[in-house]
Amino acid sequence: MEIDGVFSGGGIKAFAFVGAYQVLTEKGFTFKRVAGTSAGSIVAAFIAAGYTVKEIEKALEELDTKSLLDPPKYSKTLPFLKWLNLYVRLGLYKGKALEKWLCKKLAEKDVYTFGDLPHDTLKVVASDLTNGRMIVLPDDLHLYGKDWREFSVAKALRMSCGIPFFFEPVRLNNGNGDSVFVDGGVLSNFPLWIYDNGKRIRPLLGLKLSSPAAEIPPQKINNGLNLFEALFKAMMNAHDNRYISRRHEKNIIFIPVEHIHATQFDLDEEAKEHLIQLGRSKTEQFLKSWLPVV
Repeated sequence: MEIDGVFSGGGIKAFAFVGAYQVLTEKGFTFKRVAGTSAGSIVAAFIAAGYTVKEIEKALEELDTKSLLDPPKYSKTLPFLKWLNLYVRLGLYKGKALEKWLCKKLAEKDVYTFGDLPHDTLKVVASDLTNGRMIVLPDDLHLYGKDWREFSVAKALRMSCGIPFFFEPVRLNNGNGDSVFVDGGVLSNFPLWIYDNGKRIRPLLGLKLSSPAAEIPPQKINNGLNLFEALFKAMMNAHDNRYISRRHEKNIIFIPVEHIHATQFDLDEEAKEHLIQLGRSKTEQFLKSWLPVV
């Protein structure tokens, strides 16, 4: 059965999507259109590019996640200068290693730009801090004077995955100056609304790396660090949680991974396998009662 899919952000926790995709493939579901934010956009892009679940498994199995963390060269001899980079370049890590890896993997399927994908099959969310707006790629690239057919898919994914303060932001020049882009999750971490717009032509399935909102305990705010964490989580989830109703929840696979941090790039193989199995079990449980209707 053909369906549309939306994948939430969640950083390294996205290994759980592999288990979910395994089960969906085994049950005969095929994604026709996909959308995502941050790490969810990477999984969506791989699916849109034609990667099979086995190929995605292999790509992630071969990936040393720590190799995606690329601090400035000088910080290897003077580690404290990494924090200077945070002040000057707005991120601890450059993010170029991530983009290079994405480029390499997509090139294996002859995908370089959005023009290489079937039209309208992939949507990626990013946050434009300069202009204070959420954008959907490739749809909104005209706002920056860019031809979507020629725009790098890997660059779009890098824009969507730019965790604030962790990776350096991506800058785009539209002739009137730079626009600074960070993680799409800042404004919409689970963009189910992209395909739930009154024009659905096939069943829509969401995959979200968290428990339902009603089951997540409130934030404890006892100090400045707690306040920053609560503020960031509120920005990421408030818009989407307000949009998601009981009607939507019946079409969402919730995979609770709150015990792992999105930036925990030093996960060992046992932890990765645990995430994959969690994705499998939650998807198997969900499909027992799911009625895929338009």
